Amino acid sequence: MHDNRGSLSYLLLVCLVAALGGLLFGFDTAVISGAIDPLDVQFSLTIWMKGWIVSSALIGCLFGSGIAGALSDRFGRKKILLLAAVLFMLCSIGSAIPQAPWHLVVARFVGGMGIGIASMLSPLYISEISPARLRGGLISMYQLAITIGILAAYLSNYGLAEMARQYPEFYGSGVWRWMFVDEVWRGMLFAGVFPAVVLFWLLFFVPESPRWLTKQGLSSAALDILVRINGRDAAAREMTEIEETIAQESGSIGQLFRRGMRLALLIGIVLPFLSQVSGVNVIIYYGPTVLKTVGLGENAALSWQVLFGVVASVSTLAAMLTIDKLGRKPLLLGGIAGVGAMLAVCGALMAVEHVSPMWLVAAFAIYLAFFSISYGPICWVIVAEIFPTAIRGRAMSFSIFSLWTGCALVAQTFPPLLESAGPTATFWLYGLTTPIAFLFVLLLVPETKGKTLEQIEKHWRH
Repeated sequence: MHDNRGSLSYLLLVCLVAALGGLLFGFDTAVISGAIDPLDVQFSLTIWMKGWIVSSALIGCLFGSGIAGALSDRFGRKKILLLAAVLFMLCSIGSAIPQAPWHLVVARFVGGMGIGIASMLSPLYISEISPARLRGGLISMYQLAITIGILAAYLSNYGLAEMARQYPEFYGSGVWRWMFVDEVWRGMLFAGVFPAVVLFWLLFFVPESPRWLTKQGLSSAALDILVRINGRDAAAREMTEIEETIAQESGSIGQLFRRGMRLALLIGIVLPFLSQVSGVNVIIYYGPTVLKTVGLGENAALSWQVLFGVVASVSTLAAMLTIDKLGRKPLLLGGIAGVGAMLAVCGALMAVEHVSPMWLVAAFAIYLAFFSISYGPICWVIVAEIFPTAIRGRAMSFSIFSLWTGCALVAQTFPPLLESAGPTATFWLYGLTTPIAFLFVLLLVPETKGKTLEQIEKHWRH
């Protein structure tokens, strides 16, 4: 059966496991939004310490993404994904037991390393195992997993807060009451251990990347995987193309700085950075804090975060189902335009005295919808497609490092920026990045719909 037609169900299951790295990313990104205010009450955090608690994970992501490429090119994609799951488990346990803010900063840095590794390797692995006709949608599974992780964190935070408020007796006494009632933020942060354990276990059942195996001279093992996914005839054709392309590669990172490839590197660095400085993580990290400034109570703010998670998940699913039909650029351009418009609206609403919180909730939701059909999934797709196989891991490290730099920049500077410049100027500042991004995509980013990774690589050489 596999020899003739391949197995779509097997491919989907393998990609689903790899995409769980995105669920860890999303959960870690969002879980702090419910924990930061209780932490502030308990430890009387300064504005800068609040920023450090949020951004310490992002700094860890910078480090993790920086080393993931070289490690995965040497040891394989699968082994380093296992390392990412272990680091996130350690983070979740460590985040539940700190006695001082800096303890939490250290724990979140460790988890951030795991997230940085997974954020580079999950989409890379999916790109290397997927056939061209399905690759865009399958890589988008990673962004869908991110949004599901965000939603899971919002639901977990809200559920744990409600349980602590209404049913404290459920936890009895001792350590469980300490973690889930008296200092419920500990339970919120501990909850991340469960998806990390699931990812660690499931990774033992997925194969190594066939393109990485071919690069190591293990063509027979690579062909077996491709046959199971694509069928024997299609696998043989793809194997020939992979071997021919790898034979022309130097395997040196200097390959990225050759004529033609320099544009791929520019796209891989600039596009992820622009996606993050559009301010999406302000809503994810600080959404409840912003909503409380316009009159919402803490429980109401947390419950609306759940809506934002649903909107992001549904919009990402829409992108996943259409990206291989409509193409990367149309979705990206339309979404960027919408993001810019909604940032202008958000800033204007924050300038209106006594504005109804529901207007801001609606504006945030529409903003997230535009982000989630464009920047969110498509950045991952493009950076996973554009680099040569021999150095894809190391090259993607540049891209993911750039993404996390933008993410950390926003997370660290938003609290002081909000205090000094005010919400209107802050949102409009983020909005100024969108015309730059629109022109960058329009003029420089090629359409890669329906092309094999080897065809995309040849495009840069000509």
